[in-house]
Amino acid sequence: MYTKRKINKILIVDDSAMNRAILADMLDEQYEVLEAENGMEAVKLLQTNGTEISLVLLDIIMPEMDGFEVLAMMNRYHWIEEIPVIMISAENSHSVVERAYELGATDYISRPFDEVIVCRRVINTIMLYSKQKQLVSMVADQMYESEKSNTLMVSILSHIVEFRNGESGLHVLHIGTMTEMLLKRLREKTDAYNLDAAKISMISKAAAFHDIGKISISEEILNKPGRLTKEEFEVMKTHSMIGADMLENLPLHKDEPLVKIAYEICRWHHERYDGSGYPDGLKGEEIPISAQAVALADAYDALISERVYKKAFSHEKATTMILNGECGAFNPLLLDCLRDMKDHIQEELTINSLNRASEKEMRNIVEQLLSHKELASSNRTLSMLEEERIKFQFFASMASEIQFEYTVVPSMITISDWGAEKLNIPRLIMNPGKSPELLSIICPEELQKLNQQLRSTTPDAPVIEYEAELKIDGETRFSRIICRTLWTRGNETKYTGAIGKIVDMQQELNRLRKLASMDPLTNLLNAAYAKKEIIHTLYTYPENEYALIIFDLDYFKTLNDERGHVFGDRVLKYIAECLLKNIHKDDLAARIGGDEFLLFMHYNTNLEHAIKRIYASLTGEYDGFSLSVSMGIAKTPTVGRDYQALYHCADLALFDAKRKGQGCYTFYDEKSCPQNVPSAISPIDPACEE
Repeated sequence: MYTKRKINKILIVDDSAMNRAILADMLDEQYEVLEAENGMEAVKLLQTNGTEISLVLLDIIMPEMDGFEVLAMMNRYHWIEEIPVIMISAENSHSVVERAYELGATDYISRPFDEVIVCRRVINTIMLYSKQKQLVSMVADQMYESEKSNTLMVSILSHIVEFRNGESGLHVLHIGTMTEMLLKRLREKTDAYNLDAAKISMISKAAAFHDIGKISISEEILNKPGRLTKEEFEVMKTHSMIGADMLENLPLHKDEPLVKIAYEICRWHHERYDGSGYPDGLKGEEIPISAQAVALADAYDALISERVYKKAFSHEKATTMILNGECGAFNPLLLDCLRDMKDHIQEELTINSLNRASEKEMRNIVEQLLSHKELASSNRTLSMLEEERIKFQFFASMASEIQFEYTVVPSMITISDWGAEKLNIPRLIMNPGKSPELLSIICPEELQKLNQQLRSTTPDAPVIEYEAELKIDGETRFSRIICRTLWTRGNETKYTGAIGKIVDMQQELNRLRKLASMDPLTNLLNAAYAKKEIIHTLYTYPENEYALIIFDLDYFKTLNDERGHVFGDRVLKYIAECLLKNIHKDDLAARIGGDEFLLFMHYNTNLEHAIKRIYASLTGEYDGFSLSVSMGIAKTPTVGRDYQALYHCADLALFDAKRKGQGCYTFYDEKSCPQNVPSAISPIDPACEE
């Protein structure tokens, strides 16, 4: 027997089994019917079947969660934009009907039900939403075709250059995709560059013009299989200025934003962050961010692509070379972006062709225009609220804090992922005052007092702090709950909920103690805390022998002058990492100021061997700069167990190492105490040998 396939699902939500049966009998012949006897069940069905449901018939008065609370949830999770809702109720008061429409209901049907009216309104609503989706698709197609033509012309022009250069046609596509990825990640890290979506899109498109100046370079130089001579390289370097001049001298459109950005990229995409690039030797933020991003993208794709003069490097080798500074200096923030996204670069370059990326982008733009403006202007507000919620959730996930959001209608608490794990409760809790999960971490009396304090706030004084015992990580701990209440704006001010966080006071105390003891740049101990720990150790363990070592970097001022303080800070962090990798877990390492470090270690007999190993780990090359240190060592058997004496003698030994030519370590000798001049020198660098 032939059965007609039902292509639309309708969800009926009503606490009356009789009402559900009546509606199901009316609609069952044409539609697949799902049923829920209360709002909670409806929300669960929407979460699991939302993409398949074409319409919701929703009662207002229900236990556990009423119809208005269901509408609020549909707004909260953006379902209302895709799933129309018809309210069904015997309640016909103007205020109730108005509230339903304000929350996004499409239509309103009163009981008792008239079968003809119900079926006609269901059909009309489903058809209306279907036609809206078709309209979005049609307009998107038209805008996409127009945009595709513009993009095609850009692609053709840029590919002419790449063809002469003997490069893959994918090079231009890769540069655009990689530039977009870098800038989107950069926007997440900082707002210093004012990178909105439109500007990122424009820079990514303008990146296609980065090498148009190569059209004037002879093919003998462009496609030379071997290394270019100095003279040939100077010719090659002119392509950046030539490309910029071509754009600057356009008879028309040279003042268009796209052309101006393309000019920046053409002229300066071979500049480097330390000023070593060309043609103008720009340094740091003198280089426009558009050119900085394209420069990094160009360097990466050049490494992974085969050229007439080299084989292709692997993705791993290419990223390592860039991050190690083998391709010149780049903005440290952009390098951080590269580190963050390096596991996804190849996938993005593979799947994101120019056409597909443009189509996706245009369809997103069109759908936003249509759904948020012309077709449903009220949804624009909901979209903005959802974007704010996404931001809140993102920052909450990054903060490693117990953060939460409470809403009065519907009555529920949403807890950050990290917080829910610490509290061992669900992330979403409905009706929190009656929730056994919530009451397992806070007693009912404390929860009631907290609620009273929240409701005693005002829009002018919305912040409270409440102290209570909470169960965190399975243990009862003294905690502080910090909240800010939320209020409606307009003629009627109404309390709508709160946002806040829970501070574990013991954890906070430990965190503050750690911050007070640490050097913020290197994460080593600071000088004051190191002194305190050393004095305690010397006093507590009088039977042990210890060495106190002070060392600093040779020529660190020269390094800062030549490479800048940002690079200098990177070197200090690198030294700290090397030090921690090569000392015993019970040894104490500290940064005591500038480029000066302290090491306090327990030893038995083989101190010389340990010093050599540690010293060797701190010398060598880092990002093109040769590192060496000078080191002074004082031992308790020689100097005694007084901290000031140990520190003073280690400092004298360091001074002697510097005096002898740097690049070595020196032990303080007790025989030289009267003269305050150490004598025993252990040469490391030939310059130290007498």
